[in-house]
Amino acid sequence: MSTSFLIRFRGVRGSYPAPGPHTTRFGGNTACVEVRAGGHLIVLDAGTGIIALGDELLKAYFSLPEAERGRLYCTILLTHMHHDHIQGYPFFAPLYLPQTKVHVYGPRMMREDLASVLSGAMVAPYFPVDAESLACERYIRNITERDAILFPPASEALEPSVVPAGSFEPLPEQVVVTCYHCQAHPRGGAFVYRIEHAGKRFVFATDIEGYAGGDVRLIRFAAEADVLVHDAQYHRQEYLEGLKQGWGHSSVDMAIDVARQARVKQLILFHHAPTNDDDTIAAIEREAQAIFPCTLAAYEGLTLTL
Repeated sequence: MSTSFLIRFRGVRGSYPAPGPHTTRFGGNTACVEVRAGGHLIVLDAGTGIIALGDELLKAYFSLPEAERGRLYCTILLTHMHHDHIQGYPFFAPLYLPQTKVHVYGPRMMREDLASVLSGAMVAPYFPVDAESLACERYIRNITERDAILFPPASEALEPSVVPAGSFEPLPEQVVVTCYHCQAHPRGGAFVYRIEHAGKRFVFATDIEGYAGGDVRLIRFAAEADVLVHDAQYHRQEYLEGLKQGWGHSSVDMAIDVARQARVKQLILFHHAPTNDDDTIAAIEREAQAIFPCTLAAYEGLTLTL
């Protein structure tokens, strides 16, 4: 039985990529987090950070002896379909490999199915390859808060299944994904995901805006999490004095408020503003640590083992 649970940050920016010498420490790619749990590969969001992940997957795959290659399995969980969360999807190299089997899950938003939105990101004249031409075997499905995604022990199978949430008693060797639809983001809200395995709990909450006193649903959903990744795009002064209220993103204080009330062990600040350079994010991190010591600002390559 595999009890491994690894989290690796591939892209940590919000809104748009921010390459350049001012972002070398934290990185400039948009949202993507790699999770390896119980022998399964789960990818949260498909911003530009997913591109390097895809290249590494193919390099590892083709480094194996041909007789050992088999299928390449991957599950992608999308929080919502704003551009910075799917712009890396057309460049995810495993999609072009016939041996790849990918499952994509996410919310139906603005009356658009997930499959149609992803296809729309790959149409002429904006992209040279249409989605129907991808070589991989793929399954794209809308899910709701009433669903859970269940991954069996990797020794038995690598494919997930969607089951009614609360309809089963999970086994320690299984990986279970649940979600809730937070409406605090413009034009349809965003999904918050919780991944549980071997007694460990990881919560991914990006593109959400806090409420006075804290988001009660999120606090309950993230209760006792080992790691909470929380949107923290704005500094408190920027949020209070600027024009950012209602834009669907949180201040650092909002992230800390949830982490403290939910009694999480580790808070990761995520979805950094593209205009914030490395020094600004480092200063925000220090301020947050003075209030909630177990806080880190996400950076590309940050790897956590639960």
